[in-house]
Amino acid sequence: MARQNQAEQMRSGKGFIAALDQSGGSTPKALKLYGVEEGAWSNDDEMFALIHQMRARIATAPAFTGERVIGAILFEKTMDGEIGGKPAAQFLWEERGVVPFLKIDKGLEDKADGVQLMKPIGGLDALLDRAVKAGIFGTKERSVIGAASASGIAAVVAQQFDLGRQVLAKGLVPIIEPEVTISIADKAEAEDILLAELKKQLDALPEGADVMLKLTLPTKANLYKPLIDHPRVMRVVALSGGYSRDEANALLAQNAGMIASFSRALTEGLSAKQDDAEFNRTLDATIQSIRDASVAG
Repeated sequence: MARQNQAEQMRSGKGFIAALDQSGGSTPKALKLYGVEEGAWSNDDEMFALIHQMRARIATAPAFTGERVIGAILFEKTMDGEIGGKPAAQFLWEERGVVPFLKIDKGLEDKADGVQLMKPIGGLDALLDRAVKAGIFGTKERSVIGAASASGIAAVVAQQFDLGRQVLAKGLVPIIEPEVTISIADKAEAEDILLAELKKQLDALPEGADVMLKLTLPTKANLYKPLIDHPRVMRVVALSGGYSRDEANALLAQNAGMIASFSRALTEGLSAKQDDAEFNRTLDATIQSIRDASVAG
């Protein structure tokens, strides 16, 4: 019953997905933006403990509930940890009504043919089994498109769907994330190619094999409406991709049916130096602004 309720929340919930999945190389930057300088830790374990504290503070804040935050993407170490005295995924769903997802990719290959494919994911079966046991609803896996390369984009999308089928086989819902870099000159052309490749792969999925898509906010508003309406797509969510929160919200509001899945734009303005009252006020206003942009269409 829980998974049915989670699936319904993903399909029709009036809110957005929080991306709390900074990992490896992006963690020091995320901590710095949160007001924690690199000298505050001496090894990776201490660094990840600090980022876990930040995530736990967000997840336990009064505003962080399923009324506006319908899902949250977790880093593997977050899934393995506790929030509010409970395993993280269990806390999110049982205490907050937030559907838990897990980031499973292990970073990117070097750029080739205008794109960066995902690195091989060692121990994938075991990781997915752990996710199922932990109560995770779905996964997220990211690759990057840096040019309007037809062959490169086709390779990215094919790899994403190959991995997505492995995730589906475990009873989990994949969030397929082929990010288009927002600063490239041929962004609109890349998005047209990406749309065609995604439709091709979606059309080949069997009935019942439903996925989610996480896409860069498009240059042309409502470009991805055919994907939002596709019978194999549970939800299309948008990444902030380097836009400020205000920019991302404004662009999102122009795309009917897309909802946010922001990371840096979610934590913008939050600081380890804030007392709980200020932190909670800032987060509440942030969550409301992203939620409003997500339902504007």
